[in-house]
Amino acid sequence: MVRQNYPIKNELNAKRIKWGNPQNYISWAYMKELRENNRTRKIYEMNPYVEVYQFRDNLYGLFTQNCDGAGDVWMYLIVGPEKALLIDTAFGLGDLKGLAEKLSGGKEVIVFNTHGHVDHAYGNCRFDRVYCHEFEVPSLEEQNGHMFDYLFDENGDNIWLQFDKEDLPKFKKYEIVGVPDGYVFCLGGDYEVEVCWLGGHVSGNAGILDRKNRIFFPGDDLCSDISGVGGGPKPGVKNGQYMNVQTFRDNLAKVVARLDEIDYVFPSHFIVNVESGVLESELEACDEILKDPDCYDYKAFSISPKGGAPTERYFKYIKGFSVLAYTMEGVYPPKEEGERGTEPK
Repeated sequence: MVRQNYPIKNELNAKRIKWGNPQNYISWAYMKELRENNRTRKIYEMNPYVEVYQFRDNLYGLFTQNCDGAGDVWMYLIVGPEKALLIDTAFGLGDLKGLAEKLSGGKEVIVFNTHGHVDHAYGNCRFDRVYCHEFEVPSLEEQNGHMFDYLFDENGDNIWLQFDKEDLPKFKKYEIVGVPDGYVFCLGGDYEVEVCWLGGHVSGNAGILDRKNRIFFPGDDLCSDISGVGGGPKPGVKNGQYMNVQTFRDNLAKVVARLDEIDYVFPSHFIVNVESGVLESELEACDEILKDPDCYDYKAFSISPKGGAPTERYFKYIKGFSVLAYTMEGVYPPKEEGERGTEPK
């Protein structure tokens, strides 16, 4: 019997049918308190699928339910003097573009994907242009008119989340712009946000550093539930040689070296506004895995909402926060793309 978390009272249009996996107790308790009691929470008539939270004077968290059975999602909007940056687009339920434009006060909205996974990038077709790290371009190019099919059963009924199908975006091609590590978006005046390539979770997972607010957005490379950073290369996935703990660790170390520029971290799922020291704890967990991949605290099998064979994953505690997940093929970079990762000699 799969246990159920206590329901979170909310007024969103979508209603949960079922989860793919039980939700983390601590993350769920945090989200229940935030969603039921935060005084800044608003739902705008133009998009009843998104709860908007004002975390800073110019920073909004856009919370939306995951259309499949995985964890619910945060998008973020940073409003600068002249332009705004929208971090991720989730599944694009409702008028996401209109909501972002309203919150920005009519300023131009730049869209950036931390990575191309379904729950972060399927709303891209609401927009004409989307930026991402250059290694993630192939993932976005694979989107097509059938990408939402897995959300429904053979009768066309919703599987995980009940919502009006007409509120999903209609697929269209859009311009994809890949940018390198260190790329800077200027939001007006001296307001700059920087792309920080991380890899790990996927080849092109990239964080955003909001220099003014001293906030780092790591995408899915840090999460209060499971930080999956070492899945290893997958057949047919380009740039898969960067989906490992070693690559992520080396890039994370560069971010940790700049902690004097970062006060808080806002992951893309569950607990947010975390003190930046958590990044040091995650780096320590990576180092322990690289020293001895068998030092895991526990192991378990996981199944993707899209199906397929179960994956055996290993879990190492990130002190004071969550766990880091990896496979044995995803510890070290492969000798060549597609080969099993091997420890450097």
